Amino acid sequence: MSAKKNNKAHILFRYGLITIVFIMFGVAVLIMLFKTTVIDAPQWNARARAELSRIDTIAPERGNILADNGNIMACNLKVYDIKIDLRHDKILQMKVIPWSSIDSLADSLDRYYPRIPNLLTMHRDTIAKYTWHKRLKKEFEKPDSVRLRALRLAQKKTLEDFERIRNFPFLKNIKGRGSRLPLYKEERNVRIYPFGKMAYRSVGRVNENHETGQIHGYSGLEKDLDSLLYGHPGLAKKVALTNGITNWVTTPPRRGFDIRTTIDIDLQDMLEEELHKICADAHAEWGTAILMEVATGEIKAISNIELLNDGTYGEALNRAVLPYEPGSVMKPISLMIAFEDGLVKSVYDVVDCSPFMKTSDPHGSGMKNMKQVIEQSSNPGIARVIFRGYAQDPEKWHDRLKGLGFFEPIHSGIAGESTPRIRRLVPKDKNGNNITMTARHLDLARQAYGYNTELPPLFTLSVYNAIANNGRYVRPHLVKSLIDEDGRDSVLKIDYIRDSICSAATARKVRECMHEVVWGEHGTARMVRDDRVKVVGKTGTAYPVEKGVYNTAKRRYAFAGFFPYDNPQYSCMALVMSGAGNSANRTSGQVVKNMAVKMYSRGMLHNASTFTAERKESTPVLAASNEPSFSKLAKVLGLDKLKSIRSPKEVTNGGVPEVIGYDVTSAVRTLEKAGLNVRTKGAGYVIAQSRPAGSVFKRGDDITLTLRN
Repeated sequence: MSAKKNNKAHILFRYGLITIVFIMFGVAVLIMLFKTTVIDAPQWNARARAELSRIDTIAPERGNILADNGNIMACNLKVYDIKIDLRHDKILQMKVIPWSSIDSLADSLDRYYPRIPNLLTMHRDTIAKYTWHKRLKKEFEKPDSVRLRALRLAQKKTLEDFERIRNFPFLKNIKGRGSRLPLYKEERNVRIYPFGKMAYRSVGRVNENHETGQIHGYSGLEKDLDSLLYGHPGLAKKVALTNGITNWVTTPPRRGFDIRTTIDIDLQDMLEEELHKICADAHAEWGTAILMEVATGEIKAISNIELLNDGTYGEALNRAVLPYEPGSVMKPISLMIAFEDGLVKSVYDVVDCSPFMKTSDPHGSGMKNMKQVIEQSSNPGIARVIFRGYAQDPEKWHDRLKGLGFFEPIHSGIAGESTPRIRRLVPKDKNGNNITMTARHLDLARQAYGYNTELPPLFTLSVYNAIANNGRYVRPHLVKSLIDEDGRDSVLKIDYIRDSICSAATARKVRECMHEVVWGEHGTARMVRDDRVKVVGKTGTAYPVEKGVYNTAKRRYAFAGFFPYDNPQYSCMALVMSGAGNSANRTSGQVVKNMAVKMYSRGMLHNASTFTAERKESTPVLAASNEPSFSKLAKVLGLDKLKSIRSPKEVTNGGVPEVIGYDVTSAVRTLEKAGLNVRTKGAGYVIAQSRPAGSVFKRGDDITLTLRN
């Protein structure tokens, strides 16, 4: 009996302890409840209000960049990072890891989504290191609590990729167990460029701000028009619902504008091809070219290429808007001012071209009219003309250029745009020291013919475009219209830097002078001639400045002009940096000429297209290293009517080289290298030369080549 009493006492004692513990726990709960709801209530209410009042920003969709015909040059693409949660309930509930299924999953991932793109080309040991077999095995062998919750299987993929991975082994077996799956996708937008590197520097690129998560442009149109492309962010605030707190959109985001550019895809492709070909032939360091519509100022094509470390050419720095010494392409601009200021009245007014201000005329001294000054690119001639109006007060030269709008930003839409740099020829320097009139005169002379000045190619072309446009100084631009999210198209009006930079009469006189550069007997760009479309313009050559001094082993070769001459529709400029053995005639001039001829043949100059007819009627050209190979190839290919083009040979006997049968570029290069001054008639290949091969000649003598296709 006593044992039963003892047991009962122990039981009651234990129940008593348990009861006391529960009572104390209940009291603690009541105390905490009182503390939370009464004492700490203001703090908790403040935190709730802060959470509910928090405003989240909703990123807008970025607008697209379009070509002038509506083709997409930059747009957004929704992609997904596909991940697997290795600590998902459905995986942790597996009693035994199905290694065979996981191996099959690894095989599928290695086939479609290898961890590194060139996996199959690597060494065997490297392949083993980066296979999905090794990666998955490493994760599944870890304890459940330390496995990755987000193992990325693929990134930047489509919904089609997600569906494919869902049906891979292992994942396929568990996808039907409930609604929430261990495989999931994270959505994000990426910027894509369907035309790749075409107009790369002009279109630009974007990057993401890692602090804000916002995507903004950092080059080209993407940067310059970022405020329009980005759109307006939306706002969302937290609201309390029965099942928790969620976001409530108060202000929806507004999509950025689609921007229709002036770029013509066909012309862009042609310009890039021509610039690349000329730069490769000239072994150039870099080249830039711009094609613009005369009447509207629309930039139809722009290209910048640079020699890369691997020996190939690729899009690089946008040099079209960077300042360089222009060289002689400045002379028509100086002449335009001279005509406008009345320093010369007619294209037949003459000027003394004897040595002047430390420079001489390479074509000889004497009196020359304005046509000859521009045709022969006379430094003393153009300097003496400008001195007629500005020698007494050189400072006014800068003011005159400023009045033309020369130093105002163009706002073309191209990022990184610079303005011209032309030193004001003041009588005192910044320290108050006197600058002699002789020094100021020397600077004035050099500025008149394109030295001691820096002009971006786009600025130079804009003035040439005004000369072609009867003096109307239209603003070069890359943006044609803006399209809002509702599809409304706002076309931008043609804008003018100045309604008129010169009179129509002055523009006509300058065009007459520039005509002689290509079509005159002593023009510096005679190789730019082509009977199909008349191109006119001006060459320019300048040494690059490196480490504070001129590098005479290199030159920048420029050609700026417009076509067709009688009714200018397009202006174009090319600038090529190459070795000293080239010329603007053979480099940048050829870029402009080839563009004009291609556009003419395709009917882009208000003419009937001859492209198809030319291709159909043209005689095939067969190249072979020797006559037997030539005949054998012709027989195998079944070709009867052929053109035979001879290969250029070096001059060895000192006489006139024989160039009959040469293409015009090789013929001119060979004859100029020998010391002859070459003139051409017609177009195509050389069929006759005015001086017989082997005959004696003096350096500088003329020779005329007759050409025919």
